[in-house]
This record gives sequence, C-alpha cells and structure tokens, in this order.
Amino acid sequence: MLAAYLQFGGAVFGGGPMLTQSVPIKEVLLPWQEKGLSYTATGYGRKIPTSYKVFWERKWRRVYCCIYSNSGTCYLAKGSDWICTVDVYN
Repeated sequence: MLAAYLQFGGAVFGGGPMLTQSVPIKEVLLPWQEKGLSYTATGYGRKIPTSYKVFWERKWRRVYCCIYSNSGTCYLAKGSDWICTVDVYN
C-alpha cells in the first residue's frame, strides 16, 4: 500500500520548523511511462514528472522529481516554484 507525506519547511525551504502531513496518493502512468520510456534522454532533470499524484488542497497534483545524480528529491510544484517535498513509501 502506498503512503505519501508532504514536508513543509526545513532545509529545502530556508530553515525553520518542519511540518509533515500525510496525504492520499495514487499512481497514474503517463503515456511515455506506459511505453517504458524516460522523460529525458539522460533520465536527469529539474522537473521530471513521476507516476504519482497526491491529493492536496482539494486537487490531485502530480509529483515531480529533481534528479541530477544517484538520488532525487520529489516535490509538488506551482509553476516553477516548489511547494513542498514529498516522501513516497511502499
């Protein structure tokens, strides 16, 4: 069963206290993911869409990943701004 936690504050957003919130999550594959393809040729990028959506503020929102090395950071975005980081657990 999938579980998702949104994390507001902390080091990513300039310090201060961190607020963690549990939210519903679902997996919705994009057409290129159904074909087994990668979003970019290298697999790296700042705003890579994942197959996950979380329900936050009365809307299902796509989870994005910023990845440039062996690990990435998942987050919710509003335009080009990060709203919060997202932890997804199986």
